[in-house]
Amino acid sequence: MQKVRFTNLLISFSVILLAMISSCQKDPALKDTNTEKTSLNADSATVSTIIATPGNYLASAGTLTIKIEDSTYTFDASRDSIAFVNVHVDDNNRYFGITAINKEHTMSFGISSAGFVNSNINSGIAGSQLLLNRDQNNPGLQYSLSKFAGQQDFGNINIVQYNQGNELAKGTFFTFLAKDDKANSPFYKVEGSFDLQLK
Repeated sequence: MQKVRFTNLLISFSVILLAMISSCQKDPALKDTNTEKTSLNADSATVSTIIATPGNYLASAGTLTIKIEDSTYTFDASRDSIAFVNVHVDDNNRYFGITAINKEHTMSFGISSAGFVNSNINSGIAGSQLLLNRDQNNPGLQYSLSKFAGQQDFGNINIVQYNQGNELAKGTFFTFLAKDDKANSPFYKVEGSFDLQLK
């Protein structure tokens, strides 16, 4: 169980790290390259491994939509940063997923699955997190992959199309996220869809 939790934390960290890096590349207001270099060097081994992995793409068009409780959240690649990532931890541990952060940096989302990505696959969820930083009068919300006792199925991601022509990735997913990591925490079914293009 500890190994699974560590792996989920590593994947969530990787996905959110890539979202932050890609958002800095897309946001023209952030131009301090010395600050970027300093923060990247803080954990250069991890960052280098993730960025150097073939198959990491920043979408230039398309949307990612997430439905949780009674709310729907949408990322638009024409203004927000949405990346499709492939993470190679070691020879036996490979993951793929989607990470996104909005232009205002008030909302981020990541979802990952173990294995190799391809068109027409249905794969189990390995990690997921939704972070919302609303405003100073409303505290932020953090939804994380539910770890409640006895759960075996964390949902799945269905890739209909991957890396074909201008289509980066298209598909749907569902998973279960909780507001904290206690065994008796209520969890919420999350459903989403994505249709991302490279050009």
